[in-house]
Amino acid sequence: MAVASMYSNDVIVQSGVRFGTSGARGLVSQFTPQVCGAFTLAFMAQQTSAMRVAIAIDNRPSSVKIAQACIAALKHYGYEVEYYGVVPTPALAYAAQLLQLPAIMVTGSHIPHDRNGLKFYRCDGEIDKTDEQAIINAQICVPQLQLEALPQVSYYAQQQYIKRYVTYFPSDLLSGKRIGVYQHTSAGRDIYPSLFAALGGEVVNLGYSEEFVAIDTEAIDELDKQQAKKWTKEYQLDVLFSTDGDGDRPLLADERGEYLAGDILCLLAAQYLNINALAIPVNCNTALELSGAFEQIVRTKIGSVYVINAIKTLQDDNALVAGFEANGGFLLASDIYDNHRVMMKLETRDALLPVLCVLAMLGQNKLSNLLLKLPQRFTYSDRIENVELQKSTQIVQFARNSPYLFLDYSQIQYQGRVHVDNTDGVRILLESGDIIHLRPSGNAPEFRCYVDCDNKLNAQRLVMRVLSSIKNMTRA
Repeated sequence: MAVASMYSNDVIVQSGVRFGTSGARGLVSQFTPQVCGAFTLAFMAQQTSAMRVAIAIDNRPSSVKIAQACIAALKHYGYEVEYYGVVPTPALAYAAQLLQLPAIMVTGSHIPHDRNGLKFYRCDGEIDKTDEQAIINAQICVPQLQLEALPQVSYYAQQQYIKRYVTYFPSDLLSGKRIGVYQHTSAGRDIYPSLFAALGGEVVNLGYSEEFVAIDTEAIDELDKQQAKKWTKEYQLDVLFSTDGDGDRPLLADERGEYLAGDILCLLAAQYLNINALAIPVNCNTALELSGAFEQIVRTKIGSVYVINAIKTLQDDNALVAGFEANGGFLLASDIYDNHRVMMKLETRDALLPVLCVLAMLGQNKLSNLLLKLPQRFTYSDRIENVELQKSTQIVQFARNSPYLFLDYSQIQYQGRVHVDNTDGVRILLESGDIIHLRPSGNAPEFRCYVDCDNKLNAQRLVMRVLSSIKNMTRA
């Protein structure tokens, strides 16, 4: 007996899949063919003039079936599909921008393999919160779907993504440099080695994995930190490069195997590109303001959609505009010209651009020496997993309403008055200059703590102390 079709808004509401800071996310079990079809068709209902769609996936085990479901829904309604296979999210976004196509990326980014997600792009770029609400509210009939094998892969996105960098940066950019590439299951693991080699680097491939590896660039696993130091020493690397699962957040370790914070990496890149106005989330390092390198800095809620909205407010009054996040994803909002070379804007998170900019700054220097020229402010972050949103919200509300009591409870020493910033979660600024920022994750049931202060070790200690106290609260 055939099962009756449902409308997309009902399917989405009942699915448990929700929009977070970057796309729709949920458990793999929630991404049934009907749910994938509902999101896909509701998105396309807003792209009224488009009959072709670009689709790509990451290396998660579940991504193939999700893509099959999205494509089955599209074909049922007569859409043509450009399928790019496994590529980084920014590679898909760039190809879609060049071809003026809407695009769908199947990725859960950095979250564990039992979860996945969908990220959507209009012809003119990443969707915003208004688009998200339109997708949720759309009433499109979702048919019963029969999944078929994925279409033949087009290599256009991969080729154009590589071309973007090799035509802008000189071919000897990395000459004399040993670049380690920690491949794991990154969507760009087969792209990065050939790109770095094309720019003159000596590439050492490391850590290729058949099992999905969830790398969070804002909460790097201790084993990964130790592995970076081991590889850097063993292979005498100048730098070690990696990304999260979908290749829009970079990891770059210096010659000692010490990973740079994503926002510090992007600060250096923005200086290299002579950016004069920046949009950044509230959790980015305060070294940005202290550097004095930028005419205007706007801080937003955490999430690329908020950064993109702020970028738009800066574009009319500034020559060169960019944005980035604490995770290292760099959004270029202006075309960059250097003699006859041009770097076209790409207003979505990208892992490669900030890394290549910083490598271009090195010359004969070591990366660690570049960092010494910046204001000495340090950030550290970590998270507690499996904390439901309701509990996270209660903790944030407690810290917001009673910051002194929260600090006492967490055994944080402070003097004088504190200032509370409610832009996203709660950000407590101590008179000493230390900053403690608490918020629920927008992508998974996790509670995050960020600290910004003038001592690296103190930043780590503060995060551990705060999270320890919050673990006690979650048990209460």
